[in-house]
Amino acid sequence: MVNEAENLQKANFITKEQLDTVSKELPVLKSQDNILIRIGFFLLGVFLYSSICGTISLLGIGASSNDFFIALIYLFAIVGFVGTELLAQQKYYGYGLDDAFVLGAQLTLAIAVAMTFTTSILRISNADVLSSMITVTVVSFFMYLRYLHLSSALIFCLASTTTLGFVFFNYIELGSVILPFVFMLYAIGMYCSSKVLLKNLKEPFYYNGILLMKNFSKVLFYLSGNYFVVREFSASLSGGYYEISPEIPFSMFFWIFTFIVPVLYLFFGLRNKDRVLLWIGFLSFCFSIFTFRTYHHVLPTEVALTFGGLLLFAFTYFAIRKIRDNEKGITFKSDRFDNSNSLLNAEALIIASTFGMKPEVKPEESPMEFGGGDFSGGGSGGSF
Repeated sequence: MVNEAENLQKANFITKEQLDTVSKELPVLKSQDNILIRIGFFLLGVFLYSSICGTISLLGIGASSNDFFIALIYLFAIVGFVGTELLAQQKYYGYGLDDAFVLGAQLTLAIAVAMTFTTSILRISNADVLSSMITVTVVSFFMYLRYLHLSSALIFCLASTTTLGFVFFNYIELGSVILPFVFMLYAIGMYCSSKVLLKNLKEPFYYNGILLMKNFSKVLFYLSGNYFVVREFSASLSGGYYEISPEIPFSMFFWIFTFIVPVLYLFFGLRNKDRVLLWIGFLSFCFSIFTFRTYHHVLPTEVALTFGGLLLFAFTYFAIRKIRDNEKGITFKSDRFDNSNSLLNAEALIIASTFGMKPEVKPEESPMEFGGGDFSGGGSGGSF
């Protein structure tokens, strides 16, 4: 609620005094909005976490058994979970210190589980990797439910996707052939489930994590059918990747998919006024052009870049002229929830420099009277 009040105050819907009243009435978590300061506290948290683990490891410096080493890593994971809970009790959220313990606990637990199933440290089997992936998937899910860290939600999406792909590729016959379609279906299922969860959401603090999962599914769906990703990934997994990757089955389907999906993303992003979908659509369309240029060199690189820049400039120019006066729908008018002072200042600077206008500033009268040498010396009167 405090974050929403800050957004309303930035958009000039409420005053600064009203924002201060809201902030005083509601409990506020200890968060850090400055990304550089948060990174600094994260590094400090990593140093603190590693110092605690190093101190604990000194207790068993004489032990050399593999079981003791694995138990020590489990103890490191427990330190991470305990530290995360203590920081949460102190109302730290997104501060940097808590991020270090959240990520460190998941990492050490994944390493400990993998080493538990490892028969030899020098040789890692599929069971070791799979057990570690499943552990990360489950733990990151519960860490997000408990501590609401978006990093854990992103780790859950990546780990669950990797686990699914690993299972199909290593344990299912012809799994590598149908893997792109499996990822497409998984992305569709993730999108539909997140959409239903957002529609029936009763706890608003889970909104950002579910929204991240929804947008992750859009990116995953596009990459699952992108021709470049499917061809190069299939070649690298098959072990026959040297200089030129071999052609893949259903290549025409993947070429059509590569260009149709970004266009649909752009269309529905504009229609539904979904800014994130619009960004994903633009980035995926650029990646589609990169995919085409990788295998088909129609024009030289410098000519293609120049031609593409001219088309982009022309489209942007005429689009702005078309929608600049729209009061609703798709418009070029500034969003009240965005800080547009920089654009306004830039516009004023351009106008002033174009017409040579200068601000009229009345000079203040100096408290020191020069001349005659009454105060500052150097005058003809010679007095000081």
